[in-house]
Amino acid sequence: MSYKSIPLEKLQVNRSNDRHGELENETTAIAWLFANHRSQMRKLARDIVNTGGLYEPPLVYPEGTDFIIFDGNRRTTCLKLLANPKRAPDADLQKFFADLRSQWRGTFPSRIMCRVETDRDEIDEILFRRHTGSQGGVGQSNWDDRMKTTFVNRTGKGGKLNVADEIEERLKAAGLLPKGRRIPRSNLNRLLSAEAFRNRVGISTAKGRFQFVRTEEVTLKALARIADDLAHRRITLDDVWDVDRKSQYLDGLESEGVLPTAADAIPKPAKGGKGKSPKGGPAKPQPKAPKPDKRTTLIPQVEYGVAWAGRLQRHRAIWEELQFKLELDEHPNAIAVLCRVLLELSVDNYIKQTGLTTSAENDALLKKLICAAENLHSQGKINKRYVEVVKKARTMDAIVSVDTLNKYVHSSSLAPAADHLTALWDAFSELVVLCLNE
Repeated sequence: MSYKSIPLEKLQVNRSNDRHGELENETTAIAWLFANHRSQMRKLARDIVNTGGLYEPPLVYPEGTDFIIFDGNRRTTCLKLLANPKRAPDADLQKFFADLRSQWRGTFPSRIMCRVETDRDEIDEILFRRHTGSQGGVGQSNWDDRMKTTFVNRTGKGGKLNVADEIEERLKAAGLLPKGRRIPRSNLNRLLSAEAFRNRVGISTAKGRFQFVRTEEVTLKALARIADDLAHRRITLDDVWDVDRKSQYLDGLESEGVLPTAADAIPKPAKGGKGKSPKGGPAKPQPKAPKPDKRTTLIPQVEYGVAWAGRLQRHRAIWEELQFKLELDEHPNAIAVLCRVLLELSVDNYIKQTGLTTSAENDALLKKLICAAENLHSQGKINKRYVEVVKKARTMDAIVSVDTLNKYVHSSSLAPAADHLTALWDAFSELVVLCLNE
């Protein structure tokens, strides 16, 4: 740990702040803070002007010639906009910061005293203690549950399961641990911090326990390779820091044939016949299943395993509105429109990221959906039956159809109903998730 006076222009507002997840750049991160905390940001800026500076040094990490802020993004953003009001997201804020700057007493600071940490694991330990437990310290903005989840999904810290421990235990039992070297567990947890990445290597923790979703032998070989890369530092923290770098590493393993494929899927156990026990004897009375809670939002509030890259900032904002904010009984029209938008943005992401040549961004949505589904099937990521489900979306009179979605947006007579909307989402959700994770 050291403290250093750093030029304000060298401090970068963190585009991967756990408040919002990964965004495209610093400008987008600044805009997000004001879009979501406008009133608080204005009050904080006034307080900084009234007190003449910052009471607590920002926590930063050196990257090249700049420094990325990990704690103190709001404070530093206010200083940056006071230094250059034209960087504020809109004209009203530009005037607000220009007026505030005129009230600054004395010389405006060009350098800021910061706490510099060169160990990213140490930074995450600091953040974990400041923001995910009992809150302490005057002036800090508390993280809500979703922000804490973003932190866990980025770092792998604070989850109910320690994925690295589970993997090491199974590799040890199989005699596949790297010889003479320890696995950097924090880096392994970071790499596999999201369900999307865990699924790619053949494991899942979706039900609160570690389990294989691909055959154990193939999955353990893939995990052994990952453990060996980390233990021998062929892959370091810098290589698994954000979504894009994690995906790049796993893509490389996939191209080498290291990762499990759909052909390695674990077959589902056969169900016993109706009215009979698995051994053919009389069936035991089964307890009645509990009545499910009424679904209130289009997207159920469960983990779908989407790895939210910075380029997916609007996709994520729409997703979270549909999962947490808009209620089926109160906002069916808004939900119908946003469902249509999310579906198209997702498939457009897939076309762009894969370089798919059988469809283009300006094609009709139906064509794009079918082309994406067929391409996913060719890679073994969905089965033929699901491709047929997507193709049936062209049936004009069906509820689960692209035509229905289009009518919800453009028709003055067809009103969206909650059960129709949930049927649409349930039909297309698997495709949406796969397209977003590309």
